[in-house]
Order: sequence, then C-alpha cells, then structure tokens
Amino acid sequence: MIEIFLLIIAIVWALGTCIRVYRQARFFQIEEYMNLRYLRWVLAVRARWLINRALIAWGIGAVFSFMFSEAPDGFLPAVIGLITAIIAVAPPDEGEIKKKFRATARAKRLLGASFAAAVVVVGIMSLAASNALSESAPEIRVIVQGVIGFIAFMLAPVWLLIGNLLMTPVEAAFRARFIAKAGAVLADVNPVVIGVTGSYGKTTTKTFLTHILNGRYKAYPTPKSYNTLMGVCIAINNDLANDHSVDYFICEMGAYIPGEIKRLCDLTHPQISIVVEVGPQHLERFGSLENIAAAKYEIIKELPPDGVGVFNWDNPQIRAMVERGYPQTRLTISRTVDPAQVKDALPRFVASEIVESLNGLAFRVTDTLTGESEMFTAPLLGVHNVTNILLATAAAVHERMTLREIARRVRELKPAESRLVAQTSPEGITIINDAYSANPAGIVSALSVLGMYQGGRRLLITPGMVELGDLMEHENTRLGEIAAQHATDVILVGSKRTEPILNGLRTAQFPMDHIHVVETLSEAIGWYQRNLSAGDTVLFLNDLPDTYSV
Repeated sequence: MIEIFLLIIAIVWALGTCIRVYRQARFFQIEEYMNLRYLRWVLAVRARWLINRALIAWGIGAVFSFMFSEAPDGFLPAVIGLITAIIAVAPPDEGEIKKKFRATARAKRLLGASFAAAVVVVGIMSLAASNALSESAPEIRVIVQGVIGFIAFMLAPVWLLIGNLLMTPVEAAFRARFIAKAGAVLADVNPVVIGVTGSYGKTTTKTFLTHILNGRYKAYPTPKSYNTLMGVCIAINNDLANDHSVDYFICEMGAYIPGEIKRLCDLTHPQISIVVEVGPQHLERFGSLENIAAAKYEIIKELPPDGVGVFNWDNPQIRAMVERGYPQTRLTISRTVDPAQVKDALPRFVASEIVESLNGLAFRVTDTLTGESEMFTAPLLGVHNVTNILLATAAAVHERMTLREIARRVRELKPAESRLVAQTSPEGITIINDAYSANPAGIVSALSVLGMYQGGRRLLITPGMVELGDLMEHENTRLGEIAAQHATDVILVGSKRTEPILNGLRTAQFPMDHIHVVETLSEAIGWYQRNLSAGDTVLFLNDLPDTYSV
C-alpha cells in the first residue's frame, strides 16, 4: 500500500514540475533562450525561484505526517503527503499575459529535453530513496519523497537550463544550416544591403527609408522588430528567397552583447550602414555607454572601404564615430545646427525651420554640399522623427533620389507600429500609442506631444523605463518631472517599479489626487475607460514584457 502511495506522490510532484517548467518556458523564450539572461531574471526576485505556497504546504504536510505516524500501515501520513503534493504543485493564476508562449519547433525541443531531465532525475532519486528506506517508518518515506518532489519542483528553472544545454549541439546544427541557407539566398538575390542600428529609432528609420526608396526602387525591410541573427535569417529565407525584383534589403540590427551586430554583418555584408542613436537603452546589459557605442560601431567597422556610413551628428557618441575616419564616404545629418553655420560640409543634411503640431511635422532640409533645399511635411508626431527622416534622406540621396522626390514620399509616411501612433476611439478619446519601448530621449518627444492636446484631460499611463542600469532611478525621476509639465492625470503601472516617477511628480508638485498607482495594464485601461470622455487624450508610454510583471 505505501509503495503505491509513494509512486502516486512522485508522479504528482513530477507532473507539477513539468507544468512549472512549461510556464517558465515563456519567460525563457522572452529572454531569447539565453541561459545567463534567464538565470539573471530568475535570481533577481526571490518569488521567481522559491514558491511560498509549495514551501508552506510541504512544511505543514511534514509536520502532520509526524503527528499521525501511529496510524496503521502509514495510511494517514501517505494521504497527507499526497494532499500536500497536490496543493503544492497546483498551478496558480498567471494573471495578465501580454505575450503568450509560442510553441515553435525549438521551444518543443527545449521542453522535451527539460521534461526528460526532470523526470529522469526525480525517478532515479525516488527509486534510490525507496530502496534505501525500505525498512524505515512510513512517515519517513513519505517525507523523504516529499523532499525529493519539492526540490525537483523548485528546480524548474534549472531543468530548463539543463534542457537548453542538452539541446545546444542540436540547435547549433539547425542554426548553421539556417544561416547558410540565408547566406545563399542573399547571394542569389544580390540586393544592395542597408544596415540600420541604434539604441532606439532603428525600426522607425528602417520603415521610413523603405517607404522612400519604394518611390523609385523595390525595397524589402526586415519585418517588425526582427533584428537578431535568427530573426533576420527568417526574414531572408521566408520572404527574399527567389524574389530577384528586390533592389534593397534594409536590415535592422540589434544587440544585447558585443559581437551580435558583427555576426549580422558577416551574414548580410551591408554596403550602407546607418547609426541612429547611442543611448543608455540596455545599459545594464552592456555596463557602460562606451560599450554600447563600441557594439553599434560594429556596423560601420564591417563596411567595405567603398561602403557608406550614415551618422546622426547630433549624438556625441556617434559624432566620435565619424571622427574615426572610416569609411571614406560618411554622410552626416543634424536637426540642431544652423545650416548657414556648417563648415567643411559637416553635417551634410540639415533640418531647420522645424514646426511641430498635431497635424504633423514641417521642416526645411538643406544639402549643405550642393546647396539644394526643400520643404518637408510629414503626418507624424514627435520632433525626434525629424532625425529619422534625415537619416533615411541621406541614404536615399546617395542612391540617386532627389530631395524633391524624397519630400513627396515623406508626405505619405506613417509611424512604425506602437511608436507615437494617434487614433480616436469610438468614444471620442484620443489614444496615443507609444507602447513599444521608452528611452530618455523619446519620452521628451512623447510627453511634448501629449501636452499639445489642450481640449480636455491629458492622461499618461506608464510603467516607466527599464534596463538603464545605474541611470534608471534618475531617468525615471526625470520622467515624472517632465510628465508634470504636460499631463493632467497620471497612472503608474507597478507600485514598486514606479516609485522614482512618483518622486519626480511630487518634486514637481503635481496634484497627488490626480496620480493613480495600479499593478496591471488592464487596471489602467479600466480606469481610463471609466473616467475619460470625448475630447480627452491618453498616452501609453512603454509596455513592459511579462518578465517585469512577476
């Protein structure tokens, strides 16, 4: 009888462990299957690796098992051990899920290896304990089985790491084949490759450049924010294969660690490279702004000598890249200098007479080398988009388009997804979606746009900025101070994380009864739906991934 109960208890713990592994796989996927990134996330918060409910249930079960140790045949301790296991492993409500787990082929392989590792280890330990304690009291055997199950359950993140390590050779083979196929596709189609990188603004610049070039040529960009090696390979293998009509492949290149952009360049071999911004985005991963700049410079360093570098001259770190003198053809842009004061043709393309309104942007673009000048208008919010348009303009001019031709295309530009996109709800509320990400430079533009809506209440909904390292508290405090100048109401998502924003609002003497702190985005949405009316405006500033909600 006791052996059957022990087997059932082991199975319950094993099933619970597998369920927890499956749920953890979603976060592992968000961290792009990188062991160190995932492990850092797990260890950052105790509740992510130590489940209080399981610990309490197991502890109470052990106590009660001893209390009823006199029961015949150990029946009662066994029942208590089984009930304890069920309570401990019962999966809790996951709450708000923004990004569901994607059951890709790689994810399935990872789960298979992780499940196998957990079940095999638990099985071996349970069998060994059963043999070693065959003559022991039933309650001891039940408690030991509970210990084995509890440890296995707590080690769910470890099983994922082990599963990922076990699959490393397999994934390496798949990656090598996938990368080789992408390289062959590019060699066959042979488009001009334009690489775009930056701490922020790269997706928008890529989108604008694609639209402009499509006025004369056929340009294909990496979709959405596909900017990793595998993401770029997917785009190439799925969409570029056998399409010899593509003149330009515009490749967004992101980086979390040094060397990632170089690997993308080794695959795509860009002839033109654009550096949009260098800022503290992902600072905690890189460690310093100098490391971020070095990682972004890889896109320039890997250009051929006859390649073209396009630089945002307004950014000090990028200006330093220009001064390194490579490649020979370097195009620079600025929206801060007076074109009349430009010397030595630097910067080359300059925006002046900038006017921002709710109807969009208007500004003059001057080619300081040729003296050509043209008025641009764009139905876009956010003065930072002037920089993105200038960078796209520089590349397009180099590819034989005229400023007048480009200006016509700019009039039809649309914002990239979730990047300062304004629309009016059926209730007459203006919703500004800037939820993709937030950075210290972008928040100034976004909040300035919110402040231009003067017809009603102006609500800011934000969880703040993340991954800014040592600057995070300072920059989020600054966010609160700036928000106080433009918003009439503020909803902070996440009480602990948004404390610096709250401090900034207090410093700016923002009315405390107009500040609301909630824990989930759905609560924030519910508040604005109940309290805002026609003529009001709401700005969604950043939307953090699920890894920040638990």
